[in-house]
Amino acid sequence: MRISIAALIGASLSPFLVHSQSSDAVPAFEVVSVKPSTALGHYGIGIFPYPGGRVEASFCPVDYLIQQAFDIQPFQISGEPRWAREERFDLVGKPPESSPLSKSNPASFKSPLKREQRQMLYSALVDRFQLQYHWQTKEGEVYLLVRNGKKLNLQPSENKDDYPWAGAVAGGPPFSDGIKGINETMANLAERISPVLGRPVIDQTGIEGSFDFQFRYPGDEPNSDVTSVILTSMQGLGLKLEPSRGPVKILVIERVERPSAN
Repeated sequence: MRISIAALIGASLSPFLVHSQSSDAVPAFEVVSVKPSTALGHYGIGIFPYPGGRVEASFCPVDYLIQQAFDIQPFQISGEPRWAREERFDLVGKPPESSPLSKSNPASFKSPLKREQRQMLYSALVDRFQLQYHWQTKEGEVYLLVRNGKKLNLQPSENKDDYPWAGAVAGGPPFSDGIKGINETMANLAERISPVLGRPVIDQTGIEGSFDFQFRYPGDEPNSDVTSVILTSMQGLGLKLEPSRGPVKILVIERVERPSAN
């Protein structure tokens, strides 16, 4: 199955689609299974790639599937019904053998989806959830990630094959005790902290390459004010976040329905 699609929007925000018809087509999974999740037996919340291009989403609300399909952040979606944020689904998609994905072998099931996998997920959302939408651009608050003029507390990655990651120093809630990064670029770091801060973060550091880094927020207990932790942690890395304003792309949901039966 192939579904008509739209023109590409700005690659700085998402490699994806707008809601206008064209003669192009989006790739689709050859086989898709969608089922309501139950809390019993689910092994993790998220969407994961596997060898052969297979994609498995576990215990995911629909708005999270939309975020993954369009490669956007939670604050870039509006208009979704309440059930689309609360009800959970399991989805398994298998690409056709003719797809280059059928020969893929991701380094980790935590690896990000490839572009074609996101497009196939989009096709499943249109086909099974009857997704309809349009884009809006609004002026909004953003952060600029820049250098703060002090010495950078970044070390070249020890292993360039490590899965790029940034999160809390000792695990637990993201960035509640500072920040730790493994094989992380500045662009990836900006993308990682953006949903936690609730606004786009734009990398303007000019720093190339990937790095390992760590900064522990002062204090013995995790801090619930995650924004303050991140702002302080950036300073500790030789960076800073400057508040600014800029255009923010918003995906406005016009229609989404509970999925049709398999």
